Amino acid sequence: MPGSLLALAEDLLRIPSPTGQEDAIGEFLARRLAALSPHALLRAGANLLVVPRAPRPGGRRILLLGHTDTVPALGENPVRREGDRLHGLGASDMKAALALMVGLVERSLRVAPRHDLIFGFYAAEEGPYAGSGLPLLRAAAEEWFAGVDLAVCLEPTDNAIELGCLGNVHARVHFTGRRAHSARPWQGDNAIHKAGGLLQRLGTRAPVDHRFGPLLYREVMSATMVEYRGARNVVPDLCTVNVNYRFAPGKDEAQVRHDLDGVVAGEAGYELVDFCPAGRVAAGNPLVEELRAAAGGAEFRAKQAWTDVGRLSAWGIDAVNFGPGLTAQAHQAGEYASIAELGRAWAALLRWLHP
Repeated sequence: MPGSLLALAEDLLRIPSPTGQEDAIGEFLARRLAALSPHALLRAGANLLVVPRAPRPGGRRILLLGHTDTVPALGENPVRREGDRLHGLGASDMKAALALMVGLVERSLRVAPRHDLIFGFYAAEEGPYAGSGLPLLRAAAEEWFAGVDLAVCLEPTDNAIELGCLGNVHARVHFTGRRAHSARPWQGDNAIHKAGGLLQRLGTRAPVDHRFGPLLYREVMSATMVEYRGARNVVPDLCTVNVNYRFAPGKDEAQVRHDLDGVVAGEAGYELVDFCPAGRVAAGNPLVEELRAAAGGAEFRAKQAWTDVGRLSAWGIDAVNFGPGLTAQAHQAGEYASIAELGRAWAALLRWLHP
């Protein structure tokens, strides 16, 4: 990996960009990319779309995507290199990959790539589904998204190719009772106690496996938050349990509701919050096979999490996850990326796009 790209990654890491504060990094990237004089550079707030060269008649179109935001800082982790490690908040998820994307824009302006390339840099991926900058970018550059043959999200995957993704939804399950003094609980109806059946079912519910060829996706439901109305000496009249359901590719909202109905068992009402669709498994796309060959026969894996592959699938765009970041380092307090893995990803992308 060129030293200039490592230096760029360090520059990006030094720009704080937790979700909602991406203006500075968006402006930095806009200036850097505008100086290259690409064929097209579109901005939508802190979101950028770059087209290095004019599309060719009949050419295949590849969209490479990276988000510019990070989770909030989790303690001191100054930007530095230590041996094979590049440290800093967002190193693996996913500012080092953003540097590779800029490097590919620069290379594509010098040498015509194998396929027509588009690059998207967008904000707010780490926040709620509805707040992402990717729909804003698509709305501003609809004509470029329309003809995409494959999108690659450069999320951290340890340089494996992760196909599809689990869907993700939060269900807020509301148990209602009757308020009373805790010294005389028989005068009330304890809403927390009424949640016991749901919590028991969730605690004993085994993962549900779904296979797509050799790929295994594991559906899981977990109670992740419990809220109540009242004080510690009050039998509460309202208890809300947040159930996080990670569901397999191929399920729509009606099927998700059916599954949640089964675990709630009619004991309470619920509402869906932040519904993120599952990602289609795009194993049959020939461009995916090209990428795999360029990456030295990279491992195909199921994405046991949610990424914007799900959003892109809902838009009718085939997409995969492939990135140099270390999955185990995402959102960690002392986050780092492997410089060697960055080099391997750079070499694979060059073999694929600039053979």
